[in-house]
Amino acid sequence: MARGNFGERLKRERELREVTLEEITQATRIGSRFLEALENEEWDKLPGGVFNRGFVRSIAHYLGLGEEAFLAEYDLAYGAHADQLAQKHAQKLEDRIPPTPLWIPFALALVALLLLAAIIVGGIYGWRRFVRHSNPKPAATITTPTANSSTIASASPPPTAGPSNAAGSPLQLSISASTMTHVRVQADGALVMDDAIRPGENRHFFAGIEFVVATGDSSALLLELNGEAMPPVGAPGTSGTITLTRKNLRQAPGGNSQP
Repeated sequence: MARGNFGERLKRERELREVTLEEITQATRIGSRFLEALENEEWDKLPGGVFNRGFVRSIAHYLGLGEEAFLAEYDLAYGAHADQLAQKHAQKLEDRIPPTPLWIPFALALVALLLLAAIIVGGIYGWRRFVRHSNPKPAATITTPTANSSTIASASPPPTAGPSNAAGSPLQLSISASTMTHVRVQADGALVMDDAIRPGENRHFFAGIEFVVATGDSSALLLELNGEAMPPVGAPGTSGTITLTRKNLRQAPGGNSQP
């Protein structure tokens, strides 16, 4: 309903019946200022809510108009006014909210790019550290690959082809066993083996000066120094210790054995 239709009809109906505002005020106890506000549709001068609807019902009843139809016209007029107020209020709120500056989206995009670059650089750095620390270091000693062996081979030069009795050449000791027995070997004072040796298993060691070999079963052990067979470590069935040097190469039968 357009503005003025409800108020104009209310005023026209009152004037057709030659009723003054004072007469309606005396009959309905509604203040004249409220009656004028209704006829002029000055909604902000009315108390609002159920009071306005009560005024309209009382006036329609006094003038002999259909109360429900008149209330429907009032609802349309007042509803249109309320919609206009809501639109104005929303527009004021929009005007109060400042627009987003243009630099904020660019700043957010720049921060996201920086974070992505930091993640990529950190991942590359971490991968390089992992690869560098996971690479195995070169072995400083040469070990003999045997099952369940804790033998540490001497870091002496590799043996030459065939036995060598020349002065200054390395000593090569080969150890094998007929039955399982525990063997302890020292090369130039350094412990290179302290483990059990099995039948058919061969161990090889290198030294510059001497070997000291100890075993729990002398008869089970076979020693070769630079390819030459050495005497038994001790009496059969007993433990023993033997020291092997270059002299044993020249005097193989005279091994130094201890029970």
